[in-house]
Amino acid sequence: MGTVKAVAIISGNNNVKGTLQFLQQRPTGATHVKGRISGLGPGLHGFHIHALGDTTNGCNSTGPHYNPLKRDHGAPIDEERHAGDLGNIVAGPDGIAEISITDKQIPLTGQHSILGRAVVVHADPDDLGRGGHELSKTTGNAGARVGCGIIGLQSSV
Repeated sequence: MGTVKAVAIISGNNNVKGTLQFLQQRPTGATHVKGRISGLGPGLHGFHIHALGDTTNGCNSTGPHYNPLKRDHGAPIDEERHAGDLGNIVAGPDGIAEISITDKQIPLTGQHSILGRAVVVHADPDDLGRGGHELSKTTGNAGARVGCGIIGLQSSV
């Protein structure tokens, strides 16, 4: 069984770039996301798995949040949430976000695998579905997509 590993190389607007690693303890363990993204504005940024691994039109072609169970948008701790709702990451004054998230709804194997999908960083904070904005229940009103990368299997070497 062991660990399944995946990686996403983040690129986007201006100088947004980074690398994320996804580690899942098999067979049914949670997936740990770790890495760093630089070139962000200081503060909170929505952080999600999007449905499509398509970057032909940059981050705009990655589709909506990954939502196999057809739920409303929410916070990572909510029962009612998209599988891809990972909340916010925080960039420091230097524009660097250090990421360490563990989540049970983003497996690298099985029917709801996130392999081949995209991870997206947004310009603005995710309101976690609580903002009262018309976009709160679909996108968290997190604004433009400033960086993204396709999640692919990582070499075990």
